[in-house]
Parts: sequence; structure tokens; C-alpha cells
Amino acid sequence: MTVNDVAAIYRDASAGASRVLSAGLLLLVARFAIAAVFFLSGRTKVDGVLGITPSAYELFRTEYVLPWLDPVIAAHAATYAEHLFPLLLVLGLFTRLSALALLVMTLVIQVFVYPDAWPTHLSWAAILLPLIGRGAGRWSLDHALRLDIRPAADSRLKGDS
Repeated sequence: MTVNDVAAIYRDASAGASRVLSAGLLLLVARFAIAAVFFLSGRTKVDGVLGITPSAYELFRTEYVLPWLDPVIAAHAATYAEHLFPLLLVLGLFTRLSALALLVMTLVIQVFVYPDAWPTHLSWAAILLPLIGRGAGRWSLDHALRLDIRPAADSRLKGDS
């Protein structure tokens, strides 16, 4: 087997992977993956549907301290954001806005709460950035409702909707 044979096999496998793993599928998986991270975090802060627990308030007073925001307001804002934006991501509705909001939340956590957790936060950003840059993809309400206008340069990419 020659180098050219190996290169041809690799090119064929790459083309097959590109056909199977369309942009729409990759964006759908990204939406669900990052939504799960934030939604499950939000669920640890509530009792019932959205009743914020005393332990969540305590976390925002002691561990999740933000220099410019009252802990009670921060607890409410973070908890509601961790429920709302993941739900919108799963639906693929207002995806770019939701991903951007979660990216800002990630940056705040990185800078003010857990600065040593950059590998985790970088992986979250790596999932959120394509959603901000490309949108929700074909399998979304953004696409169905024609809410997401793609940049002209993206219109040439097959499967990128």
C-alpha cells in the first residue's frame, strides 16, 4: 500500500464522514449537549419548577460572588438563565442569542467564580461559538420560522442550514 493509497482511503473516509455528519446534525448535537450542561446546573438550584432553594442563595453569597451584583439578584438571574436559554437551544429558537447569553455567563464564571476551571469553560465555549456563528441548523425552529439569516458566504456550504 502506497502513500497515495492511504491518502485516497483517508479522503474517501473524510467525504463519507462529511455526508453522514452534516452541519445540521452537528449543530443539533451541540445544542442538546450544551443545553444539558446548563439546564442540569439550573436544576440543582431549584425546588419544584423554579423555586430557588436556600442553598442556592447561600452559594451566591459565599462561592459565586460577583463584585457588582447582589447575591439574591444573581441567584435569580443565573437560575432563570440556566433554565430559559437551554430550553430555547433545544427548540432551536433564538439560538444565536441564547448561545451568546450562555457564553457571557461562562465568561463571568471563568473570570469571577472559577478562574482555574478554564479547560471546562473552554470546552463550553467551543460548543457555544459554532451556535453563535452558524445558528441552530436545519433541525430547528429558527430554520422552520426563517428567523435565522445566514451570511452570504455560508450559503455555499452544503448541509449548513
